[in-house]
Amino acid sequence: MPTTTSPVSARQKAAVLAVLCASVFVVVLDGTIVNVALPTLVRQLGASTSDLQWIVDSYVLVFAGLLMAAGSLGDRLGRKGVMQIGLALFALFSGLAAFSGSPGELIGWRAAMGVGAALMFPATLAILVNVFTAPRERATAIAVWAATSGLAVALGPVTGGWLLEHYWWGSVLVINVPVVAVALIAVARVVPTSRDETIRRFDPLGTVLSIAAIGVLVWAVIEGPVHGWASTTSLLAFAAAALALVTFVWWERRREHPMLDVSVFANMRFTAGSVAVTFAFFALFGFVFVVTQYFQFVRGYGALEAGIRTVPFAVFAASTAPIAAALAERIGTKVVVTGGLVAMSVGFAVAALTADVDTPYLVIVVAMFFMASGLGLVQAPATEAIMGSLPPH
Repeated sequence: MPTTTSPVSARQKAAVLAVLCASVFVVVLDGTIVNVALPTLVRQLGASTSDLQWIVDSYVLVFAGLLMAAGSLGDRLGRKGVMQIGLALFALFSGLAAFSGSPGELIGWRAAMGVGAALMFPATLAILVNVFTAPRERATAIAVWAATSGLAVALGPVTGGWLLEHYWWGSVLVINVPVVAVALIAVARVVPTSRDETIRRFDPLGTVLSIAAIGVLVWAVIEGPVHGWASTTSLLAFAAAALALVTFVWWERRREHPMLDVSVFANMRFTAGSVAVTFAFFALFGFVFVVTQYFQFVRGYGALEAGIRTVPFAVFAASTAPIAAALAERIGTKVVVTGGLVAMSVGFAVAALTADVDTPYLVIVVAMFFMASGLGLVQAPATEAIMGSLPPH
């Protein structure tokens, strides 16, 4: 389906990209910025181990579960407007979360923040590919967007550590409010309107099924280590996610104007790119969560020092991402993405085989090098492969 986008000048494109990347940065940053605050939350809110896990994961669970539905909403109602609503909700719930009086309250507000993030995030990429239409400029823009996302994940701990060193624990959340306020003004001024020309009817069943399939799957992955991967709880959760997914595909194939054209998964370029990005980010979020807790609970470092010790990850990711698109153009996306996944696997192997109370920091940096460099090689080329394999809409 064709897409309507208001005209954008060459000069305005750079401003649009900057605003989109800034918006993505603050939302993705929030996925890891609270990690270094967890020991503080144990002391000040009396959070249990289970509470700590869900303070982090409630945001990710809702964010991931609503992505597909939120993207469809942007296509129907207008991506700029949905992005603005998402940013406003994200700021509102961030402010409320910062003043939570109990772990349960904080978990609830973090989940609500995931709603705002889900509304905003897919809109940024949809706007980007409709503004940057030439293949080469689109690839460059996606590379910058992807690098921003990866950098935000890696910089979350050091940002949170600095804030905790100077302010109270809620600062890691309330900092979102002024940043998003500036982003909202910038979006209103420079981001063009964009939506599908063909207004599709709302698909309530497809929406519910997509949320159920993704949400239950993410929950099963999060809770798998707790209950055991082969436990009845985990197996039932994976079975429920599979059933919801199969039903979703069956339902969407019957509709004249589906929420998601499931036939795109027959394109292996799209499917492989989606799988690569998904696995890379699951691994990334998991590593950042574990390494920040290792530095604080095992090594006894403060929040700021723990955050600083994750900075090499951000440096390696930022160094690799800009050259990934050029490498993909020269030697092929498949080779670059595969190499990136292999590098990430090597990094995880190094971390798993050497993890101990007194593991030398240099060894951890080596693991970070392989993981972060691999992420940089995967993200931009795989995202470009996904978007480039789709028909214009």
